[in-house]
Amino acid sequence: MKERWKLLLIVLIFVGAYYVPWADPRIRQSGLEAFMMLQEYAREHVLTCLIPAFFIAGAISVFVSQAAVLKYFGATAKKILSYSVASVSGTILAVCSCTVLPLFAGIYSRGAGIGPATAFLYSGPAINVLAVVLTARILGWQLGLARAVGAIVFAVITGLLMAFIFRKDDAERTAGQIYLPEEEGDARTLTQEAFFMLTLVLILIFAAFAKPAEGSTGLWPAVFAAKWYITAGLLIILGFMLKRWFVKDERVNWVQSTWGFMKQILPLLGAGVLVAGFMLGRPGHAALIPEHYIETLVGGNSIWANLFASLSGALMYFATLTEVPILQGLLGAGMGKGPALSLLLAGPALSLPNMLVIGGVMGVKKTATFCVIIVILSSMAGMTYGWIAG
Repeated sequence: MKERWKLLLIVLIFVGAYYVPWADPRIRQSGLEAFMMLQEYAREHVLTCLIPAFFIAGAISVFVSQAAVLKYFGATAKKILSYSVASVSGTILAVCSCTVLPLFAGIYSRGAGIGPATAFLYSGPAINVLAVVLTARILGWQLGLARAVGAIVFAVITGLLMAFIFRKDDAERTAGQIYLPEEEGDARTLTQEAFFMLTLVLILIFAAFAKPAEGSTGLWPAVFAAKWYITAGLLIILGFMLKRWFVKDERVNWVQSTWGFMKQILPLLGAGVLVAGFMLGRPGHAALIPEHYIETLVGGNSIWANLFASLSGALMYFATLTEVPILQGLLGAGMGKGPALSLLLAGPALSLPNMLVIGGVMGVKKTATFCVIIVILSSMAGMTYGWIAG
């Protein structure tokens, strides 16, 4: 961290310590809620959910070639293939909203069509594997699934609309080829790679398997009772694969990549949880912002509530994963499920700083069109999901 940012952080902490009126009962309650929410995350989500997800993200980053993904955006690539790869690139590349910008600038400036390029720009951070896992774990599998499916579908629709609207401009651009380094040969087969990733995913699923409701019978209580035995067996299998299929340098790179994700994300997530807890509280526990304010702005499932949520998400900057605790607090304070999805679909892919960078790459007109498409689609999806979820 640069010295000026350290100084700014110290000044902000001092100002907060000096001026925050902790004698006020509401402020005290809000402070308690902040740390209660942080404790809830530490106990229920970090070890069994986030840590396995970090190892999955690290494995994707190290063992899946970005060159193999990005080469499909070139001018000579088939459209069906381009949009298919672009729409799922977030899960493959595991990038956040800041990391995707240089990748987008690179592929667009080197000849990628505006359709696949903007589909990739939206998809990259929108279906980040860590974000989808945490959303499903904390906000419910229905919202997590809706976020993943909505992001994939929106990526394709956004790309197609951008390609159609700016088809003349796209045709006038020099149809270049994206030059990427050749992929190196791999000692493992595709089946081995797939089995390795499947084992990591299964470890995440069973380690984070939630306790069924009281009185439940059948398969799920039995799975919950055996979850740690199954997880231990999967860890033994993982250790065998790492020993037999991977060399030492690959294992070291995997751990280093995982640690890189943890260093980048955990401090931001912790800060986000504290802020969300202080401002909004946990579900059923009031904090600084009165619940009736939230209910007025984003309660229910009206077009205005969904549009407000989409616009707010598009303008705000969410550090990776921090949208989840913020939404947890908002939902507990009365936010509708539809507006929640609207914010989830618009927020991670857009922000005011993000818009400024995109504008410098493809111009103000294209950037404004891209942002309007995302906001409208997010609002429509939120209304639809709110209607289905009731």
